[in-house]
Amino acid sequence: MTSDEGRVRQLRVVLEVPDFDEAVAFFRDALGLPESAAFATGGEDRVAILEAGRATLELASPAHRRAIDAVEDVADGGTAAIRLAFEVDDAGATTARLVAAGARHVAGPVLTPWRSLNARLDAPADQQITVFEETQTPEERTGGAGFATDATRD
Repeated sequence: MTSDEGRVRQLRVVLEVPDFDEAVAFFRDALGLPESAAFATGGEDRVAILEAGRATLELASPAHRRAIDAVEDVADGGTAAIRLAFEVDDAGATTARLVAAGARHVAGPVLTPWRSLNARLDAPADQQITVFEETQTPEERTGGAGFATDATRD
């Protein structure tokens, strides 16, 4: 067995969207996720696979979810169990572009304690999203207060 055998190669989040054209216009055209594939078998049976750069899976405890909501100035209970977060080059400009494309502005952009500039939006398909702009390198950020792994945490 090689070291890569059995390793996950891709994270793909599948959203069922009631208005396919609206969702494609928002996520592909306004947010700028390039389409890598699209399939249709006829009628309303359509799918678009959009590239979103590097994928990570962020696991957050309920307390951390509430802390993020507070930092991003979102009322408690504002986040669904699944929220998509997209790293962008300019959180302010992206927020304005997405609002113009039909998103509802919820909060931000706000500078977080972990030094990212975050904005929260309600997007098509009842999906709440965050757009965030990193203002520090990963090395600078992880050297700051409050950053640790479970193995190094007090």
